[in-house]
Amino acid sequence: MTAVVSTPASSAPPAHLPLLARITTNRLFEPVVVVVVLLVGLFAIPSFFDSYWIANFTQLAVFSIVCASAGLLYGRVGLVSLGQVASYGIGCWVTMRLAFATTLPYPVLLVIGGLVAAVIGVMIGLPALRVSGLYLALVTLMLAAGMEIVLERTGFPNGGTGFKGVVTTISDIKATRRPSFAGTDVAYYRFIVVGAFVMFMLASYVLSRKPGRAWASIRQSEAAALAAGIDVTRYKLWAFALAAFMAGVAGGLYAGSVPKGMSIDAFNRQSAIFLIAVVIMGGIYSLWGGLLGAFFATCLLKYLTQNVFGHQFWTRFALSLFGFGLLANLIQNTRIAERKGVEA
Repeated sequence: MTAVVSTPASSAPPAHLPLLARITTNRLFEPVVVVVVLLVGLFAIPSFFDSYWIANFTQLAVFSIVCASAGLLYGRVGLVSLGQVASYGIGCWVTMRLAFATTLPYPVLLVIGGLVAAVIGVMIGLPALRVSGLYLALVTLMLAAGMEIVLERTGFPNGGTGFKGVVTTISDIKATRRPSFAGTDVAYYRFIVVGAFVMFMLASYVLSRKPGRAWASIRQSEAAALAAGIDVTRYKLWAFALAAFMAGVAGGLYAGSVPKGMSIDAFNRQSAIFLIAVVIMGGIYSLWGGLLGAFFATCLLKYLTQNVFGHQFWTRFALSLFGFGLLANLIQNTRIAERKGVEA
C-alpha cells in the first residue's frame, strides 16, 4: 500500500505566480494597504500639504463615505439609488441643529444624525421596493429633489433658536462647533479621516457577514434568493438603512468643515447625478471604489480646473469628463457582466 502524505492547506498563493500576483493575492495584502492608507491620511498629508489642500482632502474624506454608501447599494445589492444626497443632507441638518441646541459630544451627534437619516432612508426604501432599475433611480431622484426643496425652504441651522435654528442677520451667523479635541482644520481633518475609517470598517464588517451574502444573492437573482429562503424585503431595507446611516454620518462630518453658512449646493439634484457618476467611475464592486471616486470628484477635479484648464469654459469641460468616464465604465461593466452571464 502506498502511503499518501497530506500537507496542511496554506493560505499562501502558489509559488509559480508572478511576484506581484503573489503579493496582491496574499490574505494580508488588503489589511496592510488599509493601514498604510490610514497612516498616510493621518500623518503624511498634513505634513506635506498646505491649508488649501487640507480643506480639499477633508472634502475627499467626507465624500468617500457618501460614495461608499451609494456604491454599497448599487454594486452589492443592485439598487440604483440617486437619493443618497438626501440622507447626506438630513445628517448634516440634524447634526448642525443638535450642535447649536445641545452640548452633546460631537461623536454622539454624528450617531444621532446617522440614525435619523437611517430611519428616513428606510421610509424612503419602503415605497421604492416595488420598483427596480431605471424606475428606482427615477423614484429616488424625485425623493432627492423633494428633500432639496425642503432643505431650501427650511434653511440650514446657523445659530438661531426654535426648530429651524436660523438667524436672519449676518452678524449673528455662527459656525457649527467642532469636537473640543479637533478645533483646528488639521485636527478636524484627522477626526474626519478616523470617522471615514470607522464607516468603511462598519460596511466591510456587514458585507463579510450574513447580510453581505444575502445582498450578493439578491443582486444575482431575486427569484433565486427567494427560492433559497432569503427575506429579500428585509435585507433590502437593511441595505437602505446602512447606506443612509453612512451618508448621514458623512453629512454630520461635513457640517463641521464649513466655516459659516451651509449651502444647498452639495445636496441638490445635480449633486445626486454627479455622485452616482463618480461612484461608477471609481468602481461599485469594492469599497475602494468609494475612495477612488471621491478622489476624482474632489482633489483631481480641483487640480484640473485650477492648474490645467483654468477658464470657466474648461471648468465645465472638466465636469463633462466625468460623463465620458461614466459611459466608458458602463460599457466596460456591461461587457464584463455579459461574459459572466450576469444581467447588467
